[in-house]
Amino acid sequence: MKYLLFGRSYETLESVYDDSILNDGVYRTYDEVIDENIVYDDVEYIFSTWGMAQFNESEIKRYFPSLKCVFYGAGSVQYFARPFLNCGVRVFSAWGANAIPVAEYTVSQIILANKGFFKLQNLYRERGRAEALEVVNKYPGNFRTKVGILGCGMIGSMIIEMLESFDFEILVYDPFLSNERAKEMGVKKVELNTVFEECQTISNHIAKNERTNGLIKYEHLSKMRDYTTFINTARGTIVDEEGLKRAMRENKTLVALIDVLDPDENRDVSDDIFKVENIIITPHIAGSHTNEIARMGQYMEDEYHRVLKNEKCRWEVKLKDLEKMA
Repeated sequence: MKYLLFGRSYETLESVYDDSILNDGVYRTYDEVIDENIVYDDVEYIFSTWGMAQFNESEIKRYFPSLKCVFYGAGSVQYFARPFLNCGVRVFSAWGANAIPVAEYTVSQIILANKGFFKLQNLYRERGRAEALEVVNKYPGNFRTKVGILGCGMIGSMIIEMLESFDFEILVYDPFLSNERAKEMGVKKVELNTVFEECQTISNHIAKNERTNGLIKYEHLSKMRDYTTFINTARGTIVDEEGLKRAMRENKTLVALIDVLDPDENRDVSDDIFKVENIIITPHIAGSHTNEIARMGQYMEDEYHRVLKNEKCRWEVKLKDLEKMA
């Protein structure tokens, strides 16, 4: 057996990987591996995606003594990667592939937000064209407008690159961003408060970890100028939800575009946040869906072939990377 397949279901794996991977691998669940109480001493590679089984270090050493690499055809590896890395197993993630649709989605929202789309389409419906047109001039459009990016990792950097064709002034909050790198990217590195005080549209891409839980609070959101927009496609835990609701209720000219909640699943639509009219909530759609999912599998298959050829890999995750990755 050359490699195992782990995922939420085999159908999930089929949405990610081509037959070239699926036909040569054997699908297993965590329980099947542990309950069979056998050693997979011929398994050198694991291909996985959402629903990757979690193993501790002793289980990895027992059941996968020959394991070399885990290829994860999805985004964050935080929940399972550390024990593998501690055992000397290389871990690869398709987070770069998943970053593409998030960046595309976010850029489209920034462009529309700067034109007032999210506020004006409702105003037109409720009060008519004339009253909607009176508010148009409250929005600066997409020329020499200040845009704030929170977090300049893979997604934040990709968004900044996509925005190069526009004449924006981009302000960035990211403690890990060096002044030299900021200069190379043509952005201005500032403090968190400055982004909220000065920018027309602010987009959050800060990685989730213990230090960033609840980082964005009422004190930041309440500093937003009239007719500005806040976007969150990162993680719901990074934004204090009570502070968000309070800020949006107090200033009805603001708009919040929220694609992630804490938790995302099992949120009752009767929750207060769904009742705040200027908070627009989508069901975590910024990441890879439908056709976009296969891109992640392709990224991992490409990495697999680079490993076999002993070539330089693009999407390997090291222990140190987990400190700042989502």
